[in-house]
Amino acid sequence: MSDFDLFTTTDDHEELRAAVRAVADDKIAPHAAATDAESAFPQAAYDALRATDFHAAHIAEEYEGVGADALATCIIIEEVARVCASSSLIPAVNKLGTMPLILAASDDVKRRYLPPVARGEALFSYGLSEREAGSDTASMRTQAVADGDGWILNGQKSWITNAGVSRYYTVMAVTDPDGPRGGNVTAFVVHDDDEGFTLGEPERKLGIKGSPTRELFFDDVRIPGDRIVGEVGQGLKIALRTLDHTRVTIGAQAVGIAQGALDHALAYVKERKQFGKAIADFQGVQFMLADMAMKLETARQMVYAAAAKSERGDADLAFFGAAAKCYASDAAMEITTDAVQLLGGAGYVKDFPLERMMRDAKITQIYEGTNQIQRLVMARQLLK
Repeated sequence: MSDFDLFTTTDDHEELRAAVRAVADDKIAPHAAATDAESAFPQAAYDALRATDFHAAHIAEEYEGVGADALATCIIIEEVARVCASSSLIPAVNKLGTMPLILAASDDVKRRYLPPVARGEALFSYGLSEREAGSDTASMRTQAVADGDGWILNGQKSWITNAGVSRYYTVMAVTDPDGPRGGNVTAFVVHDDDEGFTLGEPERKLGIKGSPTRELFFDDVRIPGDRIVGEVGQGLKIALRTLDHTRVTIGAQAVGIAQGALDHALAYVKERKQFGKAIADFQGVQFMLADMAMKLETARQMVYAAAAKSERGDADLAFFGAAAKCYASDAAMEITTDAVQLLGGAGYVKDFPLERMMRDAKITQIYEGTNQIQRLVMARQLLK
């Protein structure tokens, strides 16, 4: 699957959607509430995704993957997020962690690390943010010092998705403290069993509770020289190019969460009766539903257009990736909030999944660049 029109998904894409939806409804949805309540990694979802090759479908066939294009990958994430946002972070973060390798690594590094992920033997996380370097990534303090034919890594990373379940981590570190800001960072692959590499306690979060988020700590971790991703000093450029592609997947996750919320709200308002008729018959409710669906479809089209640009590597991807992520996540927050409102008191309790979806939607406005940063990215592209 690689050729698709901007405004029409192919038959292959729609067959994929049906297949993913079946797996999501059958194998992932039944565990979503417990995953959230117990803050437990969604192992059943990971097993189901691996069994169907939906866990890392973006990896090319030459590296033992199925070679799904960017839109197909977004459809997978969207359909999983429709029932469980935490589970959708399995394919999303596998792409985020491996995208620096796909974009910039030597063939040797790709052949070492992409096949285990494609086979479902390893998850891959991404280490860019730090406590004092979130939106301002160039101010990172984690350092790697050359030592013989390798490097010694010291520092920490914050808010790392799927930390503790991933085997591999793409980690950005300053390799030339006196070098030009942003041109002095290098990307490395860290293994979960590297000596001196430890994890912080799991973060206690508002949403996506089934996806572990932890700090990474590096205490004199020795990294062999053959684990560099791309060129020395190019790490931050690689990281930002990665985000141009993967922000689109967060847009897809937001669309999926919003779709799930709208589906549940529609079912409820048709059944719930007040004043002698279904509340779906009230015009005020109908207008809410119309606005929710309109925002959702706008977001979906933006995400799909950005996915097409990601697949082609278009020059304006930076704008479209930021716009899709920003618009879709804002829409998801509005739609899930309205869905909770439509259920009234029932929306506020855990008997229905709407309150979980509302909590899960919030993070899509924050991670992979806050929506304020997305607006900066868009403005810079406009003013170029």
